[in-house]
Amino acid sequence: MKMLVLVPKVTGRVMYIFDLMFKQLLGLDFEFTTDAEQFKAFDGPKLHYGPQRVVDEPFVKSVDLLFERHIHEQSFRTVDFEDTVAPFAVYGNGNLMPFDVFAASFFLVSRYEEYLSQVRDKYGRFQAESTWMFENGMLQKPLVNIWAIALGKRMQSFYPDLPVKTPKFEFVPTYDVDAAWAYKHKGLYRTLGGFIKDLSAGDRNQFNERYEVLRGKRKDPFDSFDFQFELQKAFKLKPIYFILCGQYDTNDKNISLRKEAFRNLIKHLGDYADVGIHPSFSSYLDTEKLQREIDSLSEVLHRPLTKSRQHFLRMNLPRSYQKLIELDISDDYTMGFASQAGFRAGIASTFRFYDLENDMVTNLRIHPFALMDGTMRDYLNMDVEASLALAKQLVDEVKAVDGTFIYLTHNETLGGEKRWVGWPEMYRQLLEYITQVPEPVEGPSITQ
Repeated sequence: MKMLVLVPKVTGRVMYIFDLMFKQLLGLDFEFTTDAEQFKAFDGPKLHYGPQRVVDEPFVKSVDLLFERHIHEQSFRTVDFEDTVAPFAVYGNGNLMPFDVFAASFFLVSRYEEYLSQVRDKYGRFQAESTWMFENGMLQKPLVNIWAIALGKRMQSFYPDLPVKTPKFEFVPTYDVDAAWAYKHKGLYRTLGGFIKDLSAGDRNQFNERYEVLRGKRKDPFDSFDFQFELQKAFKLKPIYFILCGQYDTNDKNISLRKEAFRNLIKHLGDYADVGIHPSFSSYLDTEKLQREIDSLSEVLHRPLTKSRQHFLRMNLPRSYQKLIELDISDDYTMGFASQAGFRAGIASTFRFYDLENDMVTNLRIHPFALMDGTMRDYLNMDVEASLALAKQLVDEVKAVDGTFIYLTHNETLGGEKRWVGWPEMYRQLLEYITQVPEPVEGPSITQ
């Protein structure tokens, strides 16, 4: 059953957001027309989207956003809508919804506001606290999914046989390998420097730990990979690993790819899961350096790389995505915030990147994550119990809209030592909650 949509003009923005909301989120097929007479004569489900109602059919009143090509400050009123706050409120009789749901959704998924604000943190990142969603208490709501479902239900009140079909809930665990080991395989100079730093700081415990690990008397605290493999088997997970392999620098401290142990680990991870590039901090907007990192990791794996997540979540729109496209990356997993949990693009589903600068849809697929371990521990100063509660809350939000819940953690976190005591067990409990698989897994204890 195909739906007919009457619009005053078919633009790239209109085609993009209707495809996302109707086809991807609601499973509805449709086509556009600008001919009011054809629309009136059509015998089937239909929707009119425009600034003024001209026919007696389901109608969504539009604002100007989707019919523009330039980027400028948007002025809009908000409205309360079904436990959410929505921008681009519209008024008048006969509106299917009290706001322009298509413009509001486009505003969020295109990250329109990130093109306008120059406020950045010390790493050059756009901040969660600067978003319209955070200011309105909506950052932890997958608004676009919620609005799409509401739109589908209202359309079904006119057309009960309309075959709305939402996708199934999915869970994607992801791991950033910023440093595969805390002490091992660092090379002579880095190892000696580590011992000297411990002594200078008077940290006898870390000095002894480093010494015992290097002598083989104790497991490296970052080496949680066996535990991860056990979890993957028990919970039937299909994770993605993002490997940092840039040259050593202030913010890039992984092992050199010249080390055989690191190369073997990467190959081993590739046997269990998908592997993507974790572009180094220093490769930020540096196409040649990023290309070298991609080529180096691809050479280890003996296959091309198509997935990416920026180190430090350091992203500039649209430059970062334009460079990924240029280097044949098809899927990016950076869309999320370090300082706050929630949905940076207002959506809990994969979507294609819309390049506002060039006013065009691209083939780069964006996979937004909802939560990162460091957000809870380092930015929000939450303990294990509070972190688990927040994670469960976000899982519930995503399950309610049949979205995709993507979680970001690190091998260091799952080592469960020092500042990460209790976090491996927290992760295991979260996996049980998500998958509803109660099978116990041996691993670090929450009380270790």
